[in-house]
Amino acid sequence: MTITKCFASATATCVSALLPYTKDNCKYSCNIFPTCSKSSSTTTSVTRRPLSLSLISTAFSSFIFSPPPPSYSSPSHSSKFPVSNYFELPNSSGLKVLDLLVGSGEIPSDGDQVAIHYYGRLAAKQGWRFDSTYDHKDENGDPSPFVFVLGAGKVIAGIDVAVRSMKVGGIRRVIIPPSLGYKDTSQEPTPPNFFDRQRLFTTIFNPTRLANGEGSTLGTLIFDIELVSLRHQ
Repeated sequence: MTITKCFASATATCVSALLPYTKDNCKYSCNIFPTCSKSSSTTTSVTRRPLSLSLISTAFSSFIFSPPPPSYSSPSHSSKFPVSNYFELPNSSGLKVLDLLVGSGEIPSDGDQVAIHYYGRLAAKQGWRFDSTYDHKDENGDPSPFVFVLGAGKVIAGIDVAVRSMKVGGIRRVIIPPSLGYKDTSQEPTPPNFFDRQRLFTTIFNPTRLANGEGSTLGTLIFDIELVSLRHQ
């Protein structure tokens, strides 16, 4: 049996500037958000538009390290236009998150197989985008999500921690400190392109700059993550 849950409007007008949400789960009024999610006994997924994370990531490219500017007038709690700021996840060792879109699906647990789309940026290179699942194509030429088992230790800790508290259909920007980032070159996700991979790791593990005490900034990562689906193992 398939259950369909509608949670966002497909009729809103798309904008390129930062705006607070106008619907329960859409924090920014744009027709790029998915219109419904489907779940079965084993899998929860989202019927989504392929460019949703892509457009959101582009629109918020200048909104990586800071919440809305002080000049922005934050509405009251009774308003339907609340503003979301970065916050540190409890017991996360410094992971900061900004929920761009709150999902309406299930929350994954350790051991679940999850699929995500992401944009990965390196803070030490002025937000250089080193990888994106939208550059990973399947046999039909469609973007291929990154699939991993939550809590298995195959991905960098920051992604594990961030996804663990998301709902299917959600989109979250996370600032990952070096302590939760890449510890070695075997951790995923990694850019499939050799030159991007080399640039990423030669920056993070630069011995001269590490010796100069720059380790606290070299490995800081910014990820935009969309939780596409989960499967209970």
